[in-house]
Amino acid sequence: MSKHVYLRNFIFGVEDSLVSTVGLLSGVAIAGVASRTILLTGVVLIFVEAFSMAVGSFLSEHSVDTYLKQGETEFRLPMIGGVIMFFSYFVSGFIPLGPYLLTEPQTAFWWSIGLSLAALIVLGMIGGRLSSTKLFRGGFRMALVGGIAIALGVIVGKLIGH
Repeated sequence: MSKHVYLRNFIFGVEDSLVSTVGLLSGVAIAGVASRTILLTGVVLIFVEAFSMAVGSFLSEHSVDTYLKQGETEFRLPMIGGVIMFFSYFVSGFIPLGPYLLTEPQTAFWWSIGLSLAALIVLGMIGGRLSSTKLFRGGFRMALVGGIAIALGVIVGKLIGH
């Protein structure tokens, strides 16, 4: 397993964590639930999804390695990819959740969205830099995906929450 797989796991973990966490938290917050419910929802999501993504990364990389080698593969290399996926998802999930830990939901809602979109732009620019594409194109693409997830979360939260 080469370094590009580790980079892919890192970028995928951060992107998925930011997009799914901010989308979920935005929808739950706009529905008007209690702050404690928002926090509980966010923490459960981060733990469960970080684990799920790590296991998915490990199993898929292990399967690919085994298929390519037509035999047994090293357990350690896919495990590293899974660990990278877990920690990138886990740590990044606290970017959108952090504001809800520090302030009331109405203010945290906007801070969570802003910080998540900013982090997605930076992540997209890093990905663009590493892949020799235009920095702002990568940043814009990531922010667009995040914006769509936020909009979906808000729409569903508004429709079902009230």
